[in-house]
Amino acid sequence: MTDSLIAIVPAAGVGQRASRAGEACPLPKQYRQLAGQPMLRHAVLALLADPRIAQVRVAVSADDTWAAVALTGLPRVQCRPCGGPTRADTVAAALADSGASDDDWILVHDAARPGLPADALARLIDVCLTDAVGGLLALRVADTVKSERADREPDASDAAGDTVVPAESSERPRVRATLDRDGLWLAQTPQMFRAGLLRAALASAQSSGVAVTDEASAVEAAGHKPLLVSGSLLNFKVTWPEDFELMEKWL
Repeated sequence: MTDSLIAIVPAAGVGQRASRAGEACPLPKQYRQLAGQPMLRHAVLALLADPRIAQVRVAVSADDTWAAVALTGLPRVQCRPCGGPTRADTVAAALADSGASDDDWILVHDAARPGLPADALARLIDVCLTDAVGGLLALRVADTVKSERADREPDASDAAGDTVVPAESSERPRVRATLDRDGLWLAQTPQMFRAGLLRAALASAQSSGVAVTDEASAVEAAGHKPLLVSGSLLNFKVTWPEDFELMEKWL
């Protein structure tokens, strides 16, 4: 293998959903403690478990004062103050900052996925290295999937005036439909693509106004079909307050 593997960890966000209602948290989500270490450090250590990754570049906001401390002593790690207002902006800036050639491989991993198992990471790299496009870790959807109705519609009994519905019930989500889960996957990270392809895809999405929720969505919008590589339940994204307790048990 002659082309480098470079990991980018966008860590410029704050993770507002990770705090409970009314709870004030002085630290962005990625710096909160899990098993005695900042969550970001766990995520970076998971990437360092594969020696094929030449470097891990953590992209943070310009005024970040926590990353350097959180990552102290880790080899092959660089902390770069190039974070932007969105994930896509941060990844694009980090990619430009990396100096990667078009043929280098880029792995983008969420700072909020500290439970990435080494075998899942190795599996992604093994499969993508022989593919023209690249791909991402993902899990097949196992649960029944419901879509939410945007606004509560009155029942027939409501229209007839037979039922009195409390006003607050209109604020609760209701099912619009059950979706066919066949062929559905839950995207995870890392997501691995050639630097040139990813750079062009992100630039095209930005100029076209395409909403980019992950790197694969930008690559898809550019007309490519990324590989779906089996991920791991342990590689879930720490998003809600209760996720911290669950992840800590695994770590």
